[in-house]
Amino acid sequence: MKETQVKEQKQGKKIIPSKTPAPEQDPDSRKHNFDEVTRCYTEEQALRESERCLNCRNPQCVEGCPVRVPIPRFISALKQGNFKQALDIIKEASLLPAVCGRVCPQEKQCEARCALGKKFEPVAIGRLERFAADWVMEHDLASPPPVLPPTGRTVAVIGSGPAGLACAYELSKLGHQVTIYEAFHEPGGVLLYGIPEFRLPKRIVAREIELLRAMGVVIETNVVVGKLITVDEIMAQFDACFIGTGAGTPKFMCVPGENLNGVYSANEFLTRINFMRSHSFPVYDTPIRKGTRIAVIGGGNVAMDAVRTALRLGAEDAVIVYRRSLEDMPARGEEIVHAQEEGVRFEVLTDLVRIIGESGSVREIECVRMEQGPADASGRRRSVPVPGSEFRLPVDMVIMAIGTNVNPLVPQSTADLQVTTWGYIVADEKTGATNKLGVFAGGDIVTGAATVISAMGAGSKAANAIHAYLIRKKQI
Repeated sequence: MKETQVKEQKQGKKIIPSKTPAPEQDPDSRKHNFDEVTRCYTEEQALRESERCLNCRNPQCVEGCPVRVPIPRFISALKQGNFKQALDIIKEASLLPAVCGRVCPQEKQCEARCALGKKFEPVAIGRLERFAADWVMEHDLASPPPVLPPTGRTVAVIGSGPAGLACAYELSKLGHQVTIYEAFHEPGGVLLYGIPEFRLPKRIVAREIELLRAMGVVIETNVVVGKLITVDEIMAQFDACFIGTGAGTPKFMCVPGENLNGVYSANEFLTRINFMRSHSFPVYDTPIRKGTRIAVIGGGNVAMDAVRTALRLGAEDAVIVYRRSLEDMPARGEEIVHAQEEGVRFEVLTDLVRIIGESGSVREIECVRMEQGPADASGRRRSVPVPGSEFRLPVDMVIMAIGTNVNPLVPQSTADLQVTTWGYIVADEKTGATNKLGVFAGGDIVTGAATVISAMGAGSKAANAIHAYLIRKKQI
């Protein structure tokens, strides 16, 4: 188990300890198993880290959290050793602390606003959130939050990913009867099919969702909205509806050779592993190709998940091919470091030109070196090909992890629902309201692929707007 030594920094006469590191599996061991890589703080570590919090009067860390977890309050409870109280405070704003503590990009959100981080390392807010959630689970003290008396109003939530779960959670607390419709046979959405076990154990997701059921939320699985039932049919039965079906359609580059055997979208590859458990074939009846030389195209968290999963399936050589620089890579810094520690090679400033096959299967890829040109509209420097720099890499499997498109089923089957040119639902940024009365939407189905916590934030905002809509409807 790897654990970095804690250092100290001085601020005048006061000694400021550096961020308390979390224990981790050794890279040489973990790349051969699906056990969780980063381990939870001990009580001693959590108390030590919580003492670093300055308990600011105007906590900007809360402003950086999409669901506005009351961070100083829960850390104050941790300082006093009130671990259950700390979780109860988090639960005022978030259904999924054990999940968010593991997968949220805190370094770009709450921790980026930490006052201590202006001169020193920020407080490890995510690790403390995870500790509180894990400690309560370990001691079997989990309990649903208080729920207001029933309002008699009913709401349907389509999709049980982060946006849908957050929306259902907030509405249930307000006393509304919520029914979730999920297309798959288990709830959880991208938390189940998109994130590997070594980053987010499925038992964690299941425990969080069980609290929803304990609050009275009904979860109907194997219901494909848009096929078995439409939004308009749902609205005939419910007072309001929230659409949180995500953006699950994979993108491809349209380069030669993408139809060869051995080319996967990251969506299919990770779903087969994470959700259908194909790494345990034939115990689970979902086979998957296990390549020896793997190339993953892309530089986001999904690309890191895919390449690290391929290693655990036995790949001897795994490489990330990314068209921009390492500094431009959108994946979390922690995930990049973990991949490097596990032996993943990075071919940055490199773009895929074509996939070359033999007898219908992948044999190698042709790439071209890139160089950074002028900044584009987003402020990032554009990457342009270097003439004559083409080269080839021998591979027997290619995983495309370059993003996703909208899940079109619900938008296309809902009459008069306003959508963008790309098929995403048009919804008010603050409320999630669509152009159809009583129908709201949020998360990736509106914004395109984003983070778990941003989708949860959209679900929470929509829940508040739905509540206001239901109250007005009751008064009419």
